[in-house]
Amino acid sequence: MSIESLDPDDVSAADILGSAIERREDPALITGNAEYTDDIQLPEMAHMAVVRSQYGHARIEDVDTSAAEAMDGVIGAYTHDDLAREDTPGELPFLLPVGWLLPSLNDVDHPILADGRVRYQGDAIAVVVAEERYVARDAASAVEVEYDRLDAVTGPGEALSGDAPQLHSDADGNVAFDWEIGDEDKTEEAFASAAHTASVDIDNQLLTPNAMEPRAAVATYNAGTDELDVSMTTQNPHLHRLLMSGVIGHPEHKLSITAPDVGGGFGSKIHHYGDEALVAWCSKLLERPVKWVATRSETYLTDAPGRGHETEAELAMDEDGSIVGLRVDTKANLGAYLSTFAPAVPTYLYGTLLSGQYDIPAIYGHVTGAYTNVPPVDAYRGAGRPEASFLVERLVHLGAKEMGMDPAEFRRHNFVPDDAFPYETQVAVVYDSGEYEKPFDRALEMVDYEGFRERQEAARDEGRYLGIGFSCYIEACGLAPSELAGQLGAQAGLWESSLVRFQPSGTVTAYCGTSGHGQGHATTYAQIVANELGIPYDDVEIVEGDTDEIPQGMGTYGSRSAAVGGSSLVKSAQKVVDKAAEIAAHQLEADPEDVEFEDGEFRVAGAPDQSLDIANVAQAAYLAHDMPEGMEPGLEATSFYDPDNFVFPFGTHVAVVEVDPESGEIEFEQYVAVDDVGNQINPKIVEGQVHGGVAQGVGQALYEGAEYDENGTLLTGSMQDYTVPKAEHIPEMDTDSTVTPSPHNPLGVKGVGEAGTIAAPQAVVNAVSDALEPFGVDGVPMPMTPERVWNAVEDNAAADGGGEDGGER
Repeated sequence: MSIESLDPDDVSAADILGSAIERREDPALITGNAEYTDDIQLPEMAHMAVVRSQYGHARIEDVDTSAAEAMDGVIGAYTHDDLAREDTPGELPFLLPVGWLLPSLNDVDHPILADGRVRYQGDAIAVVVAEERYVARDAASAVEVEYDRLDAVTGPGEALSGDAPQLHSDADGNVAFDWEIGDEDKTEEAFASAAHTASVDIDNQLLTPNAMEPRAAVATYNAGTDELDVSMTTQNPHLHRLLMSGVIGHPEHKLSITAPDVGGGFGSKIHHYGDEALVAWCSKLLERPVKWVATRSETYLTDAPGRGHETEAELAMDEDGSIVGLRVDTKANLGAYLSTFAPAVPTYLYGTLLSGQYDIPAIYGHVTGAYTNVPPVDAYRGAGRPEASFLVERLVHLGAKEMGMDPAEFRRHNFVPDDAFPYETQVAVVYDSGEYEKPFDRALEMVDYEGFRERQEAARDEGRYLGIGFSCYIEACGLAPSELAGQLGAQAGLWESSLVRFQPSGTVTAYCGTSGHGQGHATTYAQIVANELGIPYDDVEIVEGDTDEIPQGMGTYGSRSAAVGGSSLVKSAQKVVDKAAEIAAHQLEADPEDVEFEDGEFRVAGAPDQSLDIANVAQAAYLAHDMPEGMEPGLEATSFYDPDNFVFPFGTHVAVVEVDPESGEIEFEQYVAVDDVGNQINPKIVEGQVHGGVAQGVGQALYEGAEYDENGTLLTGSMQDYTVPKAEHIPEMDTDSTVTPSPHNPLGVKGVGEAGTIAAPQAVVNAVSDALEPFGVDGVPMPMTPERVWNAVEDNAAADGGGEDGGER
């Protein structure tokens, strides 16, 4: 880490925004004083365990819970039939909803407990509630399920082939949707007239979430008041309140959702799973607290994986190396059912980013969503944007090779020019601001690009194979505005809400509808509010993640919190200052037009000795002894901020590797990340988020991938089989940044949480391809294990001693 943290006591409110203040969240996290869901202990609390399908696809002939129910300590065992009983809470159908609709969408029923058929290994069949956690699990193992196994299919291409088993009667051919973007005819014409083309087939593998804290929930029902309180691992409590109220039929205003400290999510805790709804249902049924905590094995089976694309893509160039067209056909794995925002991920979060950082005059993208026998696939680690960025940057790498151009020069030749912003792409979005050569040039400088090519040549003479890979990525954050999102299919608004409240003593509590789970919101939001109000940073407390305390909110995902939640706080703080200015003017007997606000002080213009501190104004607002006529007491303000547009962070990442063609081993020599995320609220937190993101991106490039056999059985169901990278696997990183503010929000921020994970995979893959260029290897499928690297070299050697069709598959 290259940025030193600052003590907030050493920074004034005027300078607090943009300073690398040390995170206030960390002491509790690293001393064990944080409270996670499993730390919650309540009197009379029971424990739930879930009986899950052991097969990827099967009819359920019978479920016998008698042995489980006979065990000491077991309170009850419940199946889909129990959901349907008149003497149990709620009414059928107990279906999980989908939150994004498409015109061609073939929606299918997604019951919280299987109704006669299971469609992925881990599909919930029954639940058991017991006095003790391990009794519940033992009892779940005692539930006997009689299956009639069915053929399974796990890949989208195979599922759509016409020969695959049919998963749902409402989705012929396993087609979840058929979607397109761009101009097909214009793109056809571009390819017909192109001087050169490059193509690639890509498998962007399924990734399994691995948050440190597994999913968990504790529900408490008060029969006297009909109030149901649920604490759970969520990234969006208000959204879960809305969805859960519909699933279990409980009034939204009688349901509260609280997110205690949450140990990571990366998207996997956005979605509404059936398990948390079942905890709430059991609590209502039994009228006592019920807890469920997923085992690590359960998270592997059931947490919504990400990616799962099979893509064929082509790039067209003219004789000068200008890109004239891009054509993409993707088959996207949606899993067994539609998860909460699944339809949006391979469509509007993917197709709209196909222009990358490049000025491409014709683009056409076609995506077919497929039902398969894997868990429902949804947003994870970037969601759609990593797939788009990987595809574009792999094609650009191959396009440069086709043109015989240096890959750096080819990129520079095709960048969107600085004077073209705001830049409207051919795939429906308008980039807010950008100067793509700034981070690019800085990254080339940091890796000494010219010197590298000389070193590479010399190393090859010694039988060593160095490679350099570029990733000039762009992403879209802060999805907005709500009106546009609604037109595209969103079943929710994408605004954010906040409340800024002065206490009578002059301290401030700020509430925001986002829900941090490791990002550092308590620090960065306090910096924003302190700066706007001109008060000490330590006088600001941030509250998130509780539907009873925060009126409304949309949560934290898609790197939206700073751009949307932070901007909402700015608006609320400015409203507070506006009201305080009127009170100050009244107290100072001045015209409000003559009162100026700076550094927490209201001053009368031209009379600097007449001033009031904003904390004193807050006290006057609550005393209410001498207020402007007609003004209500108190000093607080609420805002609902709905942005005008997305924000578009960008940057350049460069990987330098050495590959041993005889062993397939890959070693990092250098990794450089230069990101432009707009204005930075806290550079230390930005740096940390880039590091974490790169670690996940390197994990996808080299180590991670969910594998299923032909029966839909997960082969990588534990950390022994699914390689989560350790510290020793992650390269040292050289990070830097440029700043191009976004014009679409008052902070000028763009979002950083997913930058590293979006940028890294293609930088590493391109570097390995560059290293193995003498062997004719154009690409190695991810994860690039030593075996796959070795096979790529050997396959090309066996073919012709080195050709140009190494391919990704």
